[in-house]
Amino acid sequence: MKLKLLFVIFLLLVAAFPAEAQCAMCRAVLESEEGGQAAKGINNGIVYLMIFPYLLVGGVGYIIYRNRKKARAQENS
Repeated sequence: MKLKLLFVIFLLLVAAFPAEAQCAMCRAVLESEEGGQAAKGINNGIVYLMIFPYLLVGGVGYIIYRNRKKARAQENS
């Protein structure tokens, strides 16, 4: 089980694809700018902010998993 989990985590880390996370209005305004540095910065900021909900859900899922595993271990002993 641990090997499968490590494999899935490894795949998720290796298979990271660049994301375009701008809304249509932001993209239209920022593409008209010369150089596109502001657009790149805003896109990186949006992607950065998108990470936190996934971290929170993953943390809650891990806590639930750990508590259920403890409960099963106490039932079996």
